[in-house]
Amino acid sequence: MPKFPDLPSFAAAMAPVIDAVHVNVHASARRPPDGLLNDLRYVLPLRPVTRDDLATVYRYGDADERERDLRAHLHEGALTEQDGVLRLTGQGLAAVHDLYAAHSAAVTRIWPDVTGPATLVGRVLDEARRDPGGALAVMAPPYEPDGTPPGVLLFNRLAALRYHRADCHAASWQAEGLTAAEIVALRPGPLRDRVESGTNRRAARPYATLTEQERATLYDDLLNLV
Repeated sequence: MPKFPDLPSFAAAMAPVIDAVHVNVHASARRPPDGLLNDLRYVLPLRPVTRDDLATVYRYGDADERERDLRAHLHEGALTEQDGVLRLTGQGLAAVHDLYAAHSAAVTRIWPDVTGPATLVGRVLDEARRDPGGALAVMAPPYEPDGTPPGVLLFNRLAALRYHRADCHAASWQAEGLTAAEIVALRPGPLRDRVESGTNRRAARPYATLTEQERATLYDDLLNLV
């Protein structure tokens, strides 16, 4: 099992593994793009979101493209909007359940039993700080209806946990006086290194809820899913 000198180094190592696991499930599900519902599948069944929420969640994205996706969902009847608040319709919920079924089939095909890592990630996600106005406050906790298989629990919990790191990254570049556009364009160098170091310090905090052995086990278990 790997040894990590401290929690920030563990958080740094975990980030690309989590991303790889997340991408692999999407690729294995072989679904056509589902627009915003693909990302908000585990949010909208529980609570509405606002346009401001979306701007935070997609802080690096193209606003015009996001608006086109949103209008498509409104037009097809998956979402409704009132005073800037977006809610899932019955049709939209059916689409979400279709996504869950596709992801369940994918993880059943490509993964072993992942009850253990799903539990550990759930504990980390519970400890992750949800600052008002941040992306994680929008994206967590995830929708977990009765009977959701461990693979889907793990997939969605990892997806939500990625927004904790996104908020930590935003806090780090904002502390350096940068804008979203500036951090996207920032080249490697001392400033980029400071931003990444600050990100890892912030992102490390919820992993303290796990023992060193549990962290090593989680890292290995997720790496084996890539």
